[in-house]
Amino acid sequence: MRSSSSPARVSVRAKPKIVANGVRKSWHASETTRGNLASVIVALRFYRMAETRNSPTADMQASAPEIQLGLTRAGVTGVQKAIRIRHEGHEKTFAAEISCTVDLGTMQKGVHMSRFSESFNAALFGEAIDQVVIGEAFLVETLAEHIARHIVGRQHALRAEVRIEAQYPLERRTPVTDLPTQEIATLIGIAAASPEGVRRVVGVEAWGINACPCAQGLVRGAASERLLEAGFAEGDIDRILELVPLATHNQRGKGTLLVGTNAEINAEHLVEIVEQSMSSPVYELLKRPDELFVVEHAHLQPRFVEDSVRFALKAVTDRYPALDDDDFVYAQQLNLETIHRHDVLAERTGTVGEVRRELAGAVGGRHTDLREWFLRPL
Repeated sequence: MRSSSSPARVSVRAKPKIVANGVRKSWHASETTRGNLASVIVALRFYRMAETRNSPTADMQASAPEIQLGLTRAGVTGVQKAIRIRHEGHEKTFAAEISCTVDLGTMQKGVHMSRFSESFNAALFGEAIDQVVIGEAFLVETLAEHIARHIVGRQHALRAEVRIEAQYPLERRTPVTDLPTQEIATLIGIAAASPEGVRRVVGVEAWGINACPCAQGLVRGAASERLLEAGFAEGDIDRILELVPLATHNQRGKGTLLVGTNAEINAEHLVEIVEQSMSSPVYELLKRPDELFVVEHAHLQPRFVEDSVRFALKAVTDRYPALDDDDFVYAQQLNLETIHRHDVLAERTGTVGEVRRELAGAVGGRHTDLREWFLRPL
């Protein structure tokens, strides 16, 4: 028998399901408390961040950068827009690619690429482009000027530069059969604006064909020797070689011509200058008589890539004698080689005065580039 004074030992058998439920509830309550506390902490953090973002003084782009170094340009490129261009009293809509950049000072961290402020809730550059592109129709260089002025005013920038390239259709007729055809040139408008004023540039890119003079000279020499061996007299050989187009390798070429001036320049005239600076224009549509004309014309007027640049610049000064000596010109010729894997390039930059002086016989001199010209005092 068990003594009455001995403590009673009570045996309790717990039900596993009830215990498990209790543990789960206790754990869940603990985790809920922790979760609520964490939520409050996160909410406070987000509140502080939102309060900072919404504060008018929290302008990250306007703050000082960690490394205080000015940038030559910062902005956006490859903006695709439909623009309206006015030409000869008519307005046409074209697909265009627009680039907008600003010079950045040493004390500014960045430009407002995405947002000028929360209140605008729109991209600054996009807003600048849309307000001008959608609202009015201009010459392409005037459109670039308006966008550049708008960005300078909104960004408070040292200088803004805008470049517009639009695909421009030209109505042409084939050289012999006189059939209507359409050629595409690239119309270029560039403007650099500052609080002091603006400079603007109009230009084009156009295609043609160049026949290589060097290879043609080699073919001429070899043909002359063969004709001599065949019994032809030297006088007859010279006559034959003058009448018969001589073979050479051809290069499809892209010419670029820019003119910086306040005077109004017809871009279609610039296309003509570029095409005429090469051995021959090219056409999308060519019947057999047209093809013969293009090939013969090119081989009777062989030109190096360097020749095309010189012909283009001289043609600009001849066609526009009223251009000021302080105006700007730029010509580039890129030829796509056929017997080499590389391509060939030539270019020249300078003020109109610099080019005129060399054409008049001066030796050497400055070659002012586009950025230098943009930075010159107005």
